[in-house]
Amino acid sequence: MLDLNASVLLIYTGGTIGMIEDPESGTLKPYDFNQLKKYVPELSRLKFNIKSIQFQQPIDSSDMNPEQWKKIVKIIEENYNQYDGFVILHGTDTMAYSASALSFMLENLNKPVILTGSQLPIGKIRTDGKENLITALEMAVDKDSDGNAFVQEVCIFFQNILMRGNRTTKINADYFKAFNSFNFPILAEAGTKIYYWHERMHRPLPDSAPKFHYELDSNVAIVKIFPGISADILKAMTTIPHLKGIVLETYGAGNSSSKKWFLDIIEEAVNKGIVVVNVTQCASGSVDMTRYESGKALTDIGVISGYDITTETAVAKLMFLFGQGLGCGEVKASMKISLAGEATVDMNQ
Repeated sequence: MLDLNASVLLIYTGGTIGMIEDPESGTLKPYDFNQLKKYVPELSRLKFNIKSIQFQQPIDSSDMNPEQWKKIVKIIEENYNQYDGFVILHGTDTMAYSASALSFMLENLNKPVILTGSQLPIGKIRTDGKENLITALEMAVDKDSDGNAFVQEVCIFFQNILMRGNRTTKINADYFKAFNSFNFPILAEAGTKIYYWHERMHRPLPDSAPKFHYELDSNVAIVKIFPGISADILKAMTTIPHLKGIVLETYGAGNSSSKKWFLDIIEEAVNKGIVVVNVTQCASGSVDMTRYESGKALTDIGVISGYDITTETAVAKLMFLFGQGLGCGEVKASMKISLAGEATVDMNQ
């Protein structure tokens, strides 16, 4: 149901969608979002209010970092009671990382926060940006007959598909279908109308207000194992000063080398209080550390399962948990719990 009095805050952080081509130089440059309807005149036909705010200095998403995430959270917190939903325009390269981080930083949402962008600038004739933007805005104001938002979590909308943000990964640099949610079904799909799967939606705790978190600890690392990885390289990565967490990207269902030197180095990191989370390098599927001996060996030395969590979300979740001042044991316990629908937890692991 569309509320004609609804309003959406459009937050432009940077990225291709906010670019136009300079007719003289042919280079891309950001445009003034106060002139948004000039480039997307279709917005005038939407039957609700749209306000926009942009970063003072729009950034390439390759430069996205925790400080920028905090800016987004601050904007949403300051405007939370004034708007029915929020749409964030963001570059595609790090969109999945940002959506993952925001899913933890914006706790107990009862309004939609939808990230979208484009593969082609908004000024291009064939741009995918207009459709992504218009539909994301419509989803941001959709409500049921009781006035409750259909979407009450952080999502990514791209190429007609609404996905849970912390389940999403960028899969393509060239085609419009740039994102996929391999381990969790889509939340909505835009066709001749918008189809929602309400039973899949993450919901806030009853009688609990939203919480806005700002503290993050970026002393985490991704270690991707590969055939031929040396002890020196692994040792160097696991002994980084102030390191608190490692996302260990393993093969298949969570398998790694069973060589003694490999296990000794990982065990040494665990014994120093570093939280090591096992995630699969595969695009889809889950870690099962009980299936093979190599997975069991990692369990025996204190590595914890990431289940079917994405690498992007594992990184963001560790940053968030350590940012809350939790100790090693508390972080391990929280990694085994799905806080915002980010993982399918198997308590037998």
